[in-house]
Amino acid sequence: MSTQPLAARRVQAQPSWLRRHSHSIVTYAGFVVFAIFICFPFYYIAMSSFTPKNELFTIPPTYWPSHFTLDNYRNMIQSVPFLTYLRNSLIFAVGSAVVSVIASAMAAYALARIRFPGSNVVYMLLIMSAALPQIAVLVPMFETFQQFKLINTHQGLILLMSSLVLPFTILILVSFVMQVPPEIEEAALIDGANIVQVLTRIVLPLILPAISTMTVINFIIGWNELLYPLVFAQRENTKTLSVAMVELSSDASTYTRPWDMLSALSVFMVIPVLLLVLVAQRMIIAGLSRGAVK
Repeated sequence: MSTQPLAARRVQAQPSWLRRHSHSIVTYAGFVVFAIFICFPFYYIAMSSFTPKNELFTIPPTYWPSHFTLDNYRNMIQSVPFLTYLRNSLIFAVGSAVVSVIASAMAAYALARIRFPGSNVVYMLLIMSAALPQIAVLVPMFETFQQFKLINTHQGLILLMSSLVLPFTILILVSFVMQVPPEIEEAALIDGANIVQVLTRIVLPLILPAISTMTVINFIIGWNELLYPLVFAQRENTKTLSVAMVELSSDASTYTRPWDMLSALSVFMVIPVLLLVLVAQRMIIAGLSRGAVK
C-alpha cells in the first residue's frame, strides 16, 4: 500500500492549467482571429483616408502612413457638396426608419390580433413582397412617382425606402405582438380603453425592444441604400452620400479612381452607423433581457 498522503496524490492528479483552460483558449483565440478578419477592412479604409495619395499604391502596400494628412478629406469636401448630401442622408435614413416602424407596428397589431376577411392573404402577400427584388419594380414605381410629382423630393424617397423595409419589419413585429398575452389587452378593454390606447400604452411598451431593434436596422438600410437615391434623386438638394460615392468615381477608370477621397467618404459613411449601434446596443440588450412580458 502506498504511504503517500492522500492530499498529495490529489494534487498530482490535477490537470495542468493549460489543459483545464484549453477549451476557453481555443474559443477566445477563434474570436480574436474573427475580429481581426472583420475589422481589418475598416482599419485599412480609415488609414487610407489619412494616407497621402502617392502612398496608396506603393508596392509592397503600407498599412501605416509615413505621415498623416487631411488633404483627402479637404479634397472630398471640395469635390462634392458634402454637407448637403449629409443632411439628405440623415433625412432619408431617419425618416424612412421612423415611418416604416410606425406603420409596421400598426399593421403588425392588426394582423396579429384583428381577424378580418383576407387577413391570411395579406400576410402571405407580405411574405412574397419581401422576396421581390427592387429592380423588378423600379420602372413602374418611377412612372407612378413621376405622375404624383414625388421625384427629387424627400417625401418620395422616404416613401420608397419605407415600402422596401415595410414587409420585413411587419413580419418581425407580428411575432413579437403574438407573444403578448391577449388577457392583458382584454382587461384593458374591459376597463374602458379603446384599441388605440391598448396599442400605444400596452402593446408598444411591451415590444419596445423589437421596435428599437427594427428602427436601428431600418436606419442602417436607409443610410446605405444606393439604388433608390441614385434613380429617384437627380438634383443636389435630394442626393445622398451613397450617390456621392458614385459621383466621385463616375469619370474615372479602375486605375484612376480617387481612392483617397473615396476612403475619406467611406469613413463618414461608417461613423454614424457605428455610433448608432454603440449607443443603442445597451438599450436593446437590456430590453431583451427583461423579456416581452413584465
